Amino acid sequence: MDGSGSLKISHGLEDSGIVVGNVYDKYESRNPLVRKIMRGFSDALDDMVHQVVPKDIHELGCGEGHWVLDWRRQGMSARGSDFSEKIISLAQENAISANLDASIFSVRNIYDVTRETDSADLIVCCEVLEHMSDPLAGLQALQRITQSHIILTVPREPIWRALNMARGAYLKHLGNTPGHVQHWSTREFVALVERHFDVIAVKTPLPWTMLLCRARA
Repeated sequence: MDGSGSLKISHGLEDSGIVVGNVYDKYESRNPLVRKIMRGFSDALDDMVHQVVPKDIHELGCGEGHWVLDWRRQGMSARGSDFSEKIISLAQENAISANLDASIFSVRNIYDVTRETDSADLIVCCEVLEHMSDPLAGLQALQRITQSHIILTVPREPIWRALNMARGAYLKHLGNTPGHVQHWSTREFVALVERHFDVIAVKTPLPWTMLLCRARA
């Protein structure tokens, strides 16, 4: 965050050839349509989090730390991790600007998580799996650390790319956001996740698919 209270955003920063964080500052956009879309996502996510009433939250792929800081402001115990040292450095700067301990953010590769160090009552993984070359391995890793519930979100295709095209973004890539290597419709994503978790709620805030799932015994 800077002196105005805005979150420091990566703006397409790359780490090891992978785009990390947010290419576009959707959190502080003045575009009324973007603001409406982000309210829809935020309201859906808040509803799922409060449905769980978690003792603690661990967000994997936390990027610049927006949601972790938001949960902290609400009085929740939350921490975040990301594979990128560069993006975690930004998240830690944002934590310090919010008068929080920078250690709530740490460097962690999703493939290397363990139940002993990374578990939480609620695991959150927002807009991560579409970046992964092996999303099945990612889901298997998430299975290892999910004690109770997990929230997963991904862009809803082909709506995501169509909306990008409509606003004139990424035209050379047919609307595909840089770094997105996986593409799922809601039905396809639910089918994939059901192989690993019990899906108990599905929300589709435009243009995402958001799932609340329970760990299997």
